[in-house]
Amino acid sequence: MTIPIDLAETLAAVVDTGTMDAAARRLHITPSAVSQRIRALEERVGQVLLVRAKPARATEAGARVVRLARQYALLAHDTLVELGIDGAGVAGDRAVSIPLAVNADSMATWFLAPLADVATDHRVVFDLHRDDQDFTAALLESGEVVAAVTSRTEPVAGCRVSALGTMRYEAVATPAVAERMGEDAASVPLVDFDRRDDLQSRWLRERGIDPATPPRHYVPGSNDFAIAVRAGLGWGMLPEVQSEDALAAGRIVRLGGAPIDVPLYWQQWNIDSPLLRATADAVAAGARRALRPVSRR
Repeated sequence: MTIPIDLAETLAAVVDTGTMDAAARRLHITPSAVSQRIRALEERVGQVLLVRAKPARATEAGARVVRLARQYALLAHDTLVELGIDGAGVAGDRAVSIPLAVNADSMATWFLAPLADVATDHRVVFDLHRDDQDFTAALLESGEVVAAVTSRTEPVAGCRVSALGTMRYEAVATPAVAERMGEDAASVPLVDFDRRDDLQSRWLRERGIDPATPPRHYVPGSNDFAIAVRAGLGWGMLPEVQSEDALAAGRIVRLGGAPIDVPLYWQQWNIDSPLLRATADAVAAGARRALRPVSRR
């Protein structure tokens, strides 16, 4: 039995866009044709592949088929380039889309410039999925992305992993907030990215302060988080690449204590794709410029 690639691509389009109507517009067919293709694919493999909700999402079995469609898109692009159809996408003049997962702080500081370099040399568009570095690997497992910046060192099944570098975080605040911290650190507000952000809590625990005690602001955007700290809303852990200018100008100061290092890794599907390899090489070069080396301890 084979899986017709047009059916797999239709499933991927529904998962990407969230609805059959949107997938139909992307594929230039009718919503009825999309529905018929999904039913035909499910009958062919004998499993439900799509959760028909809003937004639609792949089942565990469907994620494997979506992964096949994404792999085909990459390999088809590379083959067309090798045939001299330079820069062609898999559907006429449409650029190939590469979905990637990345943590917010990397996206805000160093990650986008390498992608711009790739897009200059290749007919490609990037579909970025933002999540915490501890959770981006799950998007690889589901087939939603082809590569991810992650803190996970163990390779996801079917993927390869390489070290990017270490993002160092330091506790910083405005001079006024820092003065209050010296009087009673437990009463001074802190800034968390979201309710999964543990960096500020780790710093407090290392100083013997109950993390549940200080009041908290939640600012779920990397640049906005940094602005909140620089504005004096509270103190927070900022990446050194995001705080160095404000530190040099005296707008913020270090609060002391050991910095927190977060090693970052690149995981990608284990397929031989020149386009994916070019993306990985550009990301690795960008990481070398912006991050500290990963400790080999």
